[in-house]
Amino acid sequence: MRSALQLVVFALALTPMWTSAQISSPQIKRDKKQPKENLEWLWQYGPPPADGRENQLVLDARFRPFLAQYLTAPQTFWGNPKTGYKTLNETALDFLSVPDKVLADDNRYLSITGCVFRFCPARGLLWVDLGLPHPLVAFAAIDWIKDSKTPSEPGAEYTLWVFANHPIDPDHVPPALIHSVARWTAQPPTGSTAIQQITHAILVDPDGTPHQIQPATIGANTFTVKPQDDQKAQQ
Repeated sequence: MRSALQLVVFALALTPMWTSAQISSPQIKRDKKQPKENLEWLWQYGPPPADGRENQLVLDARFRPFLAQYLTAPQTFWGNPKTGYKTLNETALDFLSVPDKVLADDNRYLSITGCVFRFCPARGLLWVDLGLPHPLVAFAAIDWIKDSKTPSEPGAEYTLWVFANHPIDPDHVPPALIHSVARWTAQPPTGSTAIQQITHAILVDPDGTPHQIQPATIGANTFTVKPQDDQKAQQ
């Protein structure tokens, strides 16, 4: 009889603790709510003018936090083992530090381009799909292969690195991203008339896993006219 009474008392003692846990759990979940993703402010830096306003965009106080939020994968192509590698968001800022263009496509996509200060063969493209509930942000960098010819010589070779905040299946790269990369790589870097020959391409998952792909898979050196643009040209 005494044992049974002891069990009842023990159970009653635990009841307030269990009830308190039930009441506090929803509060914990509310605290973990993700902030709303709103990147509409980027549009103001696109056309007009025709090439947009990349210099003003880079100076916007929201730009660096935007890069830090969306570009988080580890990278090892910019920097070296002795001095360390920069974070991906810092690397993207380096590759966009000399302004080029901010282009808009289909009222949905933005392509932001630039190059590294005092070394414009190293070029960057920041591509944003603003038509998704969780925007897809991709950063592409053209990196000179140092054991090839120098950038001032014909035949110099380059690697294209592509990082995204969501995994991209190499067999299903968004066509709009392919088009943006194709258009970008069809233009020579500032101060040159030579198209950069991209011989290697690496697509990197958000966790840092690299996938070697054919450069044409991502659109490198394969500029083509979009169907709607082709129709306009024929009118």
